[in-house]
Amino acid sequence: MSHRLITVAIHTFECAQSLKSLLEREGVDVTLQNVNLDVPEASAGVRVRIKESDLPLALRIIENKDLFINSGVTDSYRRNHILVPVDFSSYSYKACQLAFNLAIKHKASVVLLNSFVNPSFANRLQLADSLNFDDDVDDIGMLALAENEANKRMAEFAETILSDIKSGALPAVGFKTEVCEGIPEEVINQYAKEHYPLAIVMGTRGAGTKERELVGSVTAEVLDTCRFPIFTVPDCISFSNPDEIKQLVFFSNFDQEDVLALDALFHLLPDSSFEITLVRIPSRKNYRQDIETPLKALCEYCRRHYPTHRFGYDTLSLHALDADFDRITKNGRIDIIAVPNKKKNMFARLFNPGIAHRLLFHADIPMAVIPV
Repeated sequence: MSHRLITVAIHTFECAQSLKSLLEREGVDVTLQNVNLDVPEASAGVRVRIKESDLPLALRIIENKDLFINSGVTDSYRRNHILVPVDFSSYSYKACQLAFNLAIKHKASVVLLNSFVNPSFANRLQLADSLNFDDDVDDIGMLALAENEANKRMAEFAETILSDIKSGALPAVGFKTEVCEGIPEEVINQYAKEHYPLAIVMGTRGAGTKERELVGSVTAEVLDTCRFPIFTVPDCISFSNPDEIKQLVFFSNFDQEDVLALDALFHLLPDSSFEITLVRIPSRKNYRQDIETPLKALCEYCRRHYPTHRFGYDTLSLHALDADFDRITKNGRIDIIAVPNKKKNMFARLFNPGIAHRLLFHADIPMAVIPV
């Protein structure tokens, strides 16, 4: 595009000045024309002109000016939101990419949440890197320093998000930032209970570090205790948009509640068409019973009620869990694993510890956990 000037809007003097300030704050050079600077109130039809090469960016800002004027969103808007706990890492950003693309589908906002812990409790996990303070700083001073550092890093992270919205790397979704003191899993659970998010999207590290560093992690704690849909996003995720999900594996023991979980999953991921493999988790109590017959019946039910998706099934053997799990997750390209999360900490009891460990800590595959 050339550098010739084009008109992007015609406003009164006040509105034109306001738009000029907004665009220039975001790096777009603006020229106002037909303005009587001596008597600005007499001017009608003030032209807001920019370089033609800046047009895509300017239109994106103008069409979403509320987002650039104030990154916060109103309380009424926040009722329809997706919660993203962040620690300002690369995998937190990966979680944001999925969350923003999910939010645009639901016309929802995003809340970025970070928790910090009083450095005097340094042995407690937190959603930010450990901070070092002088020994002679008292507890109140240490807490203030920790809070200031958390707010500073959140502001920098939010600026990165806003810049990517401006460039088109992220969809133009309203977002709000929250920084709270407390243990991360407790902060996440409390925030979710008070604000009822559509879903929680959490970034996780790769399989090589998750088991070593995060056993009993924040993610595992939230999965066990939170009663909202949760997406876990490993740092090696191959997609950032729900529309890119094509292959899905659904692990369950296939009772009526699991069908509700499938239905909820399809509502969370609308306008998509998946190839879904239903995998039954073997029960030690009933491992001798017929598994294939109910699997076939469930497949037929799903094919009738969800005709836009394709269904198949597979099984795990109680005596070959390792081999079967590897076969299912490594053969073919699995985009996401889905599991129902039943009441009373059912996530921990639904699977034997070996399967639960693989789902979260070994398989570098995103996971959707749906409460039922």
